[in-house]
Amino acid sequence: MIRQVLKGGRAPDPGRSDVPRGGKPMPWLDPPTGPWTTERAYAYCEDFVQAHHEIYPVASRFVPAEIRPHLMAVYAFARSADDFADEPAYEGRRNEALARWEDELNRAAHGEATHPVFVALADTMEQRDLPIPPFEDLLSSYRSDMDVRRYATFSALRSYTARSADPVGRLLLALFGYRQPELVRFADEISTALQLTNFWQDVAKDAARDHIYLPAEDLHFFGVTEADIKALKPTKAIRDLLRYEVARTRALYERGRPLLAMLGNDLKLELGLIWLVGTTILEKIESADYDVFSQRLAIGRRDKALIMAKAAKHWATHFDLDALKRIWP
Repeated sequence: MIRQVLKGGRAPDPGRSDVPRGGKPMPWLDPPTGPWTTERAYAYCEDFVQAHHEIYPVASRFVPAEIRPHLMAVYAFARSADDFADEPAYEGRRNEALARWEDELNRAAHGEATHPVFVALADTMEQRDLPIPPFEDLLSSYRSDMDVRRYATFSALRSYTARSADPVGRLLLALFGYRQPELVRFADEISTALQLTNFWQDVAKDAARDHIYLPAEDLHFFGVTEADIKALKPTKAIRDLLRYEVARTRALYERGRPLLAMLGNDLKLELGLIWLVGTTILEKIESADYDVFSQRLAIGRRDKALIMAKAAKHWATHFDLDALKRIWP
């Protein structure tokens, strides 16, 4: 959920970059030289957020001003590490990048951060009383994603999302001051549902990099082979398989839905929009008769209008539709 972006921010600092241990500077891993004050570090995180574009309006103007910088710091940590594991720019140096991120996290925990993302994150962890384990779990999942490209069972896939998705929802709750244990299981359901939605949306893209998140047990049950997936053709068996995965993912959204009624307006609007975007993507996959190969089924302007209408209906007494249109055009 935090791996999303708001619009706005300042231009990156034009200062020279430090040279990393491997030689050539890498984007965002090697920032301009310091010193990094807390204020400047948060501005760096905002620049990072501005440079990345997602479909979810997270860290929007609905987020209280005192929380927004902290949300951007957590986003910058998580999204940059995810980029290290996935993006072509880091090919051949992924392990180095993630090792440096782990080292910086340890430094931040001891008040010795040097990288601007971690200068800001250290302040966020102190100000919002965030635990370290969710950040460690996220790094562990990014490393795993470089090595593990198949999942035998749905249970194995859920074990992965327990480290790659659930920590994000838990951090989001903690950022907003929600620490009731009973909220966590609902957040976990929504977090995993969002990641699974992304997996089914990107079956073709992931197959091209030899990642198949569809559980092997499900492939076998529906008579689908890896070669069928990599052929990028929506056969009847593949459509039936994706119909099953979409239905299972929708059930996770529904199991997590009670969380929305348990939150205050500070997070309810933000998370409600995220929930609506995720379920809308599932609807688009269904409307395409589960053909995720011909085109990537993303959120368009018409979808945004429908989502805003749904949100206004759900929260009409305190929902500023004009404000939403300005922050999510």
